[in-house]
Amino acid sequence: MRRQRRFRSLPLRSRLALLTGVAVAVAVAIVAITSWLVTRQQVLAEFDSQLKGQHINGAIVEALCNPQAGIPLRPSNYAVQIVRSDGSVCKDSAPGAVTFRITNDDIAVAIGQRQETERNAILSNGIHARVITQPLHHSSEIAPDAALSVAAPLNTVERPLGALAIVLFIVAGIGVVGATTAGLGIARAGLKPVDQLTDAVEHIARTEDLEIRIPVKGEDEIARLSASFNSMTAALASSRERQQQLIADAGHELRTPLTSLRTNIELLSRSEETGRPLPPEDRKALMASVKAQMSELALLIGDLQELSRPDAVPGSSPVQTVGLHEVTEHALRRARLRGPDLQITADLAPWYVQAEPASLERAVVNLLDNAVKFSPAGGTVEVRLSDGELTVRDHGPGIPAGELPHVFDRFWRSPSARSLPGSGLGLSIVARTIHQVGGAVALHPAPAPTGGTIAVVHLPGTPTAPPEDDEPA
Repeated sequence: MRRQRRFRSLPLRSRLALLTGVAVAVAVAIVAITSWLVTRQQVLAEFDSQLKGQHINGAIVEALCNPQAGIPLRPSNYAVQIVRSDGSVCKDSAPGAVTFRITNDDIAVAIGQRQETERNAILSNGIHARVITQPLHHSSEIAPDAALSVAAPLNTVERPLGALAIVLFIVAGIGVVGATTAGLGIARAGLKPVDQLTDAVEHIARTEDLEIRIPVKGEDEIARLSASFNSMTAALASSRERQQQLIADAGHELRTPLTSLRTNIELLSRSEETGRPLPPEDRKALMASVKAQMSELALLIGDLQELSRPDAVPGSSPVQTVGLHEVTEHALRRARLRGPDLQITADLAPWYVQAEPASLERAVVNLLDNAVKFSPAGGTVEVRLSDGELTVRDHGPGIPAGELPHVFDRFWRSPSARSLPGSGLGLSIVARTIHQVGGAVALHPAPAPTGGTIAVVHLPGTPTAPPEDDEPA
């Protein structure tokens, strides 16, 4: 655990360089060990082949097995012993002669149970040797059914293998150091965009400057990260700008009713303080104005609260199956109360959508209120719902073509409607709600000669209510 914590506490480039060095070290070690083992196997095979090629004549057999014969042995680099089938051994008995231990495998070769055997052994003089035991091809009466064991020192094999091991170790060390150094350089070069990203984040944290951008080069993961960061800062900058604009617009919209409300209240207060009551008609008009301004403030605050809610996230709102035709019927009752002198017709076909009931009803109410507000006295508002398309048509003055792109902007109001009550947030709330449930809304000029405006809302859904899940028993 401590090692893991120490490793994680290292800088990223140091960890990359360390991991690169470790990976190269493991790979080089595997290659070096494999190379050494393969070389050793080949050298030993060649060495065994040389030992197997050693043959002796009958005179040497006689000299080994019958020392009384007085036949001298010729000096050699090999130690030779003859193993009889009964387990006895014929070996050089001269002073200082080199001998070695015989094993059961050697006896098995002598009696014909094995073809040959090879092993490592230690000679009587303490030297490590390679021993090969084969059947004795030259038989005699002295050594019938015998095997020949030939031993040779391994120093001729161990020295080059030792030198090879040293060379491989040095080469491996150089490779690991070089790989670690190269890994550090590559990590520095590869993480340079990350350093730029870090500097940008630290700069934003210090200065709150969201206008900074990181250069995007290439199409790799770092470039994608930089592009995503630039998109994030741009979105944050836009969000902050919209927030500041919302605050400024809200302050501007609140200032007018508050100023008027303050003026009316001061007039009423001054009348009470001076003891000169206002005429009943003026007092009644002032009180009506105060109530209207309070209602306008309440409506504006409600609209601001609706717009301040976060955009819908799956699972965050109580979304359920809602009958759009039922919601529209409820909204029509309210619209008829607000426009008692208007003729409001409705043709509603069943249509069910997945939405938040309260938000959807508020959007439909705002849409109908907009039609009622701009309809002339005694005019007609036509409402129709068919195949998920809700249309609301009024016969008012209409909206100029140049103003249509702005009708869903927050606090935007047509110059011709500045004198009418409202906050300029109604259609903005409509657009926000409809988009959250995957629909679309638009306003179009109504065809001549009657004129007016047509609001069209498309909502995904179905003409029949989906079956409800059965309650668990």
